[in-house]
Amino acid sequence: DESSGYESESAGGDRAAAAAGGTRGRQRRARTAFTSEQVCRLEKTFQRQKYLGASERRKLAAALQLSEIQIKTWFQNRRMKLKRQI
Repeated sequence: DESSGYESESAGGDRAAAAAGGTRGRQRRARTAFTSEQVCRLEKTFQRQKYLGASERRKLAAALQLSEIQIKTWFQNRRMKLKRQI
């Protein structure tokens, strides 16, 4: 279902997930492809503040036409990237 942000795994991927200890029929979230404009705005915001509050996250999500979960996850991943670089 496109509206939920999930995509079904292929039959081969489903078997591989089951072999790796996953459950059959489980769906995984589709990878988000951010535009260069979105990444630029996210990076600029991250330079100013490493953590966003709920209201800031909501505003940024609306401005970038992304979900709040996508913003939250991007910031989590970016903080981990910064930590690895340090």
